[in-house]
Amino acid sequence: MKSDVLIIGAGGAGLVAALHAKKSGARVMVLTKEYPTRSQTCMAQGGINAALGNAGEDSIAAHIQNTLKSAHGLADEDAVKLLCEEAPKAVEWLDSIGVCFSRTKDAKIAQRTLGGASAPRACYAQDYTGLKILHTLYDRCLAEGIEILNERYLLNLITNDDEYNKPFVCGATTLNIRTGEVETYESASVIVATGGYSRIYDKHSTNSVGSTGDGIAAAIRAGARLSDMEFIQFHPTALKSSSILISESARGAGGHLLNSKGERFTNELAPRDEVARAINDQIQNGEDVFLDIRHLGEDFIDAELPQERKLAKLYENIDPVYDLIPIKPVAHYTMGGIEVDKNSQTKLKGLYAVGECANHKVHGANRLGGNSLLELIVFGMQAGVNAAAYAKSFDKNIDVQEQTQQANNFIAGIKHFTNQIDFYEKREFIGNIFYNNAGISRDDMGLKAVLGAIRQIQKEIPFMGPRDKSKIYNTNLVEFIEFGNMVELSEIILVCAISRNESRGAHYRSDIPTENDMAYKAHTITWKDDAVLCADFME
Repeated sequence: MKSDVLIIGAGGAGLVAALHAKKSGARVMVLTKEYPTRSQTCMAQGGINAALGNAGEDSIAAHIQNTLKSAHGLADEDAVKLLCEEAPKAVEWLDSIGVCFSRTKDAKIAQRTLGGASAPRACYAQDYTGLKILHTLYDRCLAEGIEILNERYLLNLITNDDEYNKPFVCGATTLNIRTGEVETYESASVIVATGGYSRIYDKHSTNSVGSTGDGIAAAIRAGARLSDMEFIQFHPTALKSSSILISESARGAGGHLLNSKGERFTNELAPRDEVARAINDQIQNGEDVFLDIRHLGEDFIDAELPQERKLAKLYENIDPVYDLIPIKPVAHYTMGGIEVDKNSQTKLKGLYAVGECANHKVHGANRLGGNSLLELIVFGMQAGVNAAAYAKSFDKNIDVQEQTQQANNFIAGIKHFTNQIDFYEKREFIGNIFYNNAGISRDDMGLKAVLGAIRQIQKEIPFMGPRDKSKIYNTNLVEFIEFGNMVELSEIILVCAISRNESRGAHYRSDIPTENDMAYKAHTITWKDDAVLCADFME
C-alpha cells in the first residue's frame, strides 16, 4: 500500500497533519492502533492557549514569557515565538471548522486562567476541550475522504539508503491486530504522531493504556535522535483511587487545595511542577490532600465543570458540589520525545514527528498548561504541509522486502518466547518503582536502583512472552510488544535522569535541589549506534 504521506497516530496531532497534507495535494493514509476518538487528546480538558484578550488584558508577548518561564531555560525561543504568534490563527481555524467553544455573553470565545499563565488565556469547551477538538477533526477527516486504518500496530519504520549511503524513511511495518498479519505501508514521507510515554508509570498516570511510546521507540531504532526524555510532567490533581484526571480548569475557576487540616498550602495556579511538589510534600508528611470546589456552586459546576463532577461521582463516589475531592499528583505529560527541527523534521530524511511524541523544544523542562493542544494544532499544520512538499520531490526507489521479512520473523519469534515470568506483573512493578524513585522527587541512588532493575528485566524478556499464541485479535501479543517498547524507553529516561545532576522544572532531584546553568542548561540527546544506547548534552 502506497501513499505520499503516511501518518502514524490518529489523535489531534495526526488528524491536523492529515488535513493539511491533504489540502496540500498529497495522497494521505493514517494508521492507528486504536480508534481516533480514543486518543489521548480527549483527556486535554482545560483548554487551548491563545492571547485573544476576550476575558481580560493579554498579549502574545505575555504568552511567550509565561511559556519560557515555565520551561526553565530549555525552550527554543524561536519555536516558542512561532507557537504563541500562531495561536490566535490556530483557534480561529478550529472555530471555523466547527469546534464548539464556550462563549462569553457577547459571543466571543470564552477564556480562563490555567497554572503559570498571567492572564485568562485558555479557550475552552466546558471541560471537554480536547474531546470536542478531536471529534471535530475526525469529522473533517471523514468529510475529506482521508483513509484511516484502525487497529494497525506500529512495529518499525522502514528505511533505505540513498545514493550517498544516507538513510531515509519510506514507510512502516505494522501488525494488523484484527488478522494477526504483518502489513507493509510504503510512503514518500512519514509523520509519527503516536503520543507520549507516561504509561510507563502504569496506574500512576492519567494517560490511556495506549500511551506506551511506540512511535518514539521505533524512531530511535530507525536512527532518529531523542531529546529531554527525563522530563515528565506530573499533574497535581488526579483522583486518589484511580489516577483519573481532574482538570486544571477546576483550579482555574477558583478551586482550592486543602490538606487534612483544612489548610491551603500552596498557590493553586503556580506552574504544575511547583504545585505537584507541594502536594507530594504534604502526602509524604502524612497528610491527605483534597481539591475543594464546593464554594463555586452547583450551577457553575454543572455549566463549566460537568465532567469533573461526573468523574468524581463515578470513580470516588463523592459529589464535589458537597464533598472534598481526594487527589494526588500522577504522571501526565512527557516533554521529551523525538528531536525535530524548525520544520518538524527529524534527523532522518522523510521522517517528521508532531504532538507529544515529538520535541519541538517549546515546553523545555516543564510544559505550560494549555500549550499541549496548541502545539498539536500549530505544528500539526506545519508537519502536514512540509511532509507533503517533501513527498512531491521524492524520486527514490524503495525496497521493503527485507524489512517486511524481519517484521514477520519478529512476530514469529516472540511466539516462541516462554512465559515463565508474567510481564503484566513486571509492568506494574516498573510503574511502582518509577513513581516512587523516578517520579516527582528523585535522587541518584534511587534512579540507579531503578536502572539496575530495568536492565535485569531486559535480560529476562525472552522468558516473559505472551501466553496467547493465537493469531486473530491477540491483544496479549500487542501488550507484550508495548511492554518491550516501554522497557526500552525506561532505560533511556533513567540514563538521562541520572546524567542531569540538577533540579530543573519537572525534573526535581532531592539530592541536588538547585538548577545549574553552567553545566546543564542544555538538552539531553540520545541515539543508538549499532543498537548501543548513546547519550550526550547539547545546547
